This record gives sequence, C-alpha cells and structure tokens, in this order.
Amino acid sequence: MLDRSPLYSLKDADETIEFIRKRAITFPKAAILAGTGLGNMTNALQVQDTVDYNAIPHFPASTVQSHAGRLVFGLLGGKPIVVLQGRFHLYEGYSSQAVAFPIRVLKALGVRILVLTNASGGLNPAYNAGDIMIISDHINLTGDNPLIGSNEEHWGPRFPDMTAAYDLRLQALARAEAGKLGLTVRQGVYAGLKGPSLETPAEMCFLRTIGADAVGFSTVMETIAAVHCGMQVLGLSTITNMCLPDHPAPAGVDEIIATAEAAAPRLAAIVAGVLSQSPGNPAGSEME
Repeated sequence: MLDRSPLYSLKDADETIEFIRKRAITFPKAAILAGTGLGNMTNALQVQDTVDYNAIPHFPASTVQSHAGRLVFGLLGGKPIVVLQGRFHLYEGYSSQAVAFPIRVLKALGVRILVLTNASGGLNPAYNAGDIMIISDHINLTGDNPLIGSNEEHWGPRFPDMTAAYDLRLQALARAEAGKLGLTVRQGVYAGLKGPSLETPAEMCFLRTIGADAVGFSTVMETIAAVHCGMQVLGLSTITNMCLPDHPAPAGVDEIIATAEAAAPRLAAIVAGVLSQSPGNPAGSEME
C-alpha cells in the first residue's frame, strides 16, 4: 500500500526548492492553487514553462480526477504567476503536513500572495450552482492541522493567529474586480471536512446551523500553512452543487467538475484583476 503520509523536513523543502530554482530564472510573487475542475484556469495564462509534480523531489502526487499535477509558470493579465494545477487532499491518504508542503515551498521561493480555489457545495439557500464565493473565514472540521507536532520556527510561530486568515484587502479587491466585470459574487464561510463521502442531509443541516455557507474537502490545511508562514491568502469557492437538507439531491463528480470548469474563466478574470492591483506581485522579481 502506498504510504502518502511521510514527515516533511526543512531539508526536504530545501531540496525541492533547489530543484525548482534551477527551472526558473525568476519566481513569481503570487501563486494560484487550482481546485477540482479549475485546472483549466491555465487557459487564461500565457504559459512559459510547466513541471510535472512527479518530477519534483518530495512533491506529493495528485490522484484525483481533473487534477493534472503540474506547476505551470506564466503570465496572467501581464503579471507573472505560478499555478499549481492540482492539489492534495486528506482523503487521498496524505497527511496534513504533505498537503501543506507545497505551500511552504512556495513561500520559500518568494510567493507572498496565495490564491486558493476550490469546488464546494452550497449550504446557503440564497446561493446557486455556478456562483463564486469569496471566502471570508473557515471552520476546520477535518480533525487535523498541518502544525501538529514539533514546530519549525523557520516556517512560522508555534501559535499563529487566525483571526484574519483570509486577507481583508484581497477580499475587497476581489469584490471590486467582480463589480467591474459585471459579475455577481457571494461572500461567506467555508467549512472544511475530510471527505471523501459527501454530506448527509443531517450534516448539511448541522453545517448551516454553525454558520457555514459552503462546504468542501480542501483549502483549510493550505490556509493554515500559509498563515503560519506569513502569506496573504485569497480564497475563492465555486459553488458546484447545492447542499439543501430539505431538498437533498445526489451530486456526481462529473457534474461537479463540469460546473467548476464553466466557472473557471470568470474565476481567472477576477484573479487577474486582483493581482494587477497587488503591490506584492510586481511585474518581475528575482527569487528570494
């Protein structure tokens, strides 16, 4: 059986960083992690280089449908960016440390702004499938945390503050950019579960009761790791199906992916606008 839960050390990170440095003369100050069905956000990029995850030392491997498993370097709206075309999930058998590992590598390479996208189920009855939700906060119901164990002070403090995990300025820029584009966006709380089984009607009801507007199986581990190492985080959820306990409806993965893919161009347009106004992502910058 494949062991997907190794411990990731500072030495492992250094080896990964050294490999990626050799592939890129410069490294962007912003990164996008593309969630389920959102890998084709790269269609909006002027692609300059790609690197398969399986070629990168110590990098996990994507095992989920629609997660290509590649680093894609390019320009989005004229700004340099790297896209992680595929993420890693606890339900794949990966440890929280493995899920967080690429985030720590990105930070060491100089990324300051991290855009996390995902496909999620809508709990708020005012939402509709296909909506984009700006994440204002999250609820961690995975029972896990990438900071469990001894703390690596090089990466961040033992007890990082999470009162503003999702950057308020980036949220405001996303709202403003959506308005310029004539797009309606939602804003709400994301509940992160371990998965992979989808929610029962009773669980949907519970999640709504505790204040969640959307639910999914990702994003929380990466956000915690990013906050731990001092990155600015923008979270964007594509509502791919509705989780209404009074009117439960089966949700298939093909339907979820199709809805996410349809929303990807709108998502990319919002992100491009946000990054064009972000001083943390200059037009060109040497790797740190």
